[in-house]
Amino acid sequence: MFDVAANAYERADISEDDIARAKALLKAHAGIVLPDHRRDAVVRVITQRARATARGDTGSYLSALATQTQSPEWDEFTAAFTINHTAFFREAHHFRKLEAFLRGRRSPISIWCCAASTGEEPYSIAMTLRETVPAAAVPGVILATDVDSRAIDAARAGVYTLARVEPVGDARLKKYFHRGRGAQAGRVRVKPELASLVEFGAANLCADPAGWPLAAREFDAIFCRNVLIYFDHATQRRVLQALFARLKPQGLIFVGHSENFSQIVPGLKLLGQTVYVRDG
Repeated sequence: MFDVAANAYERADISEDDIARAKALLKAHAGIVLPDHRRDAVVRVITQRARATARGDTGSYLSALATQTQSPEWDEFTAAFTINHTAFFREAHHFRKLEAFLRGRRSPISIWCCAASTGEEPYSIAMTLRETVPAAAVPGVILATDVDSRAIDAARAGVYTLARVEPVGDARLKKYFHRGRGAQAGRVRVKPELASLVEFGAANLCADPAGWPLAAREFDAIFCRNVLIYFDHATQRRVLQALFARLKPQGLIFVGHSENFSQIVPGLKLLGQTVYVRDG
């Protein structure tokens, strides 16, 4: 259990020092840099979490967070500042590019989705791979990780509402998902033959890359979409360099539509819209 002293909670006692400490902890743990205009969000999160973890005041809460580095509370704290906005086949041009790319790659193929959220993205990759290079669709071919272990649990479960799977289309829905009945009506679950292609796990991109999952593995393609925008430039450079080192020659890195990293890592060149290739 996350151990926080049960001091009385008073919103008026929140100091600028506590706000600065919360921002520093978040950056140190997850690389996330919060701009000044998100001050109210910081206040809201630390007061809510202080209350939820034993009615401690925010200073006690932050002190406990700082000392209990392996506490599950870090998941709650970090998730409160991130947006798990994802969808099946989001940014469709990336999947068209992936399909064309996969046709020219040799097996064994390996793909890493390093901001997997609740699973829509890695399952979209799995469907694309299975339809493009069926022989390469083997168990664990896709590594899917996220800093939020709760999101990964949801991804591993593979259960979605019918509204969430609308972008999949009727043919793929029938092929890759089981429809729920009774209490599960209106929901679908990913079929085992698709789920087996994805290996899920928690991973913090800001941690030492030596501790990343499957440290010796190299990837044909890495999806790192809409996560680097949370980092400062120094952290972006460090993470991209580490990802570059995991990429096979001529491998691809896919980033978000609002992210541009030209010139940051030598040898990583812009191939097309938010797609980079390892040159050589």
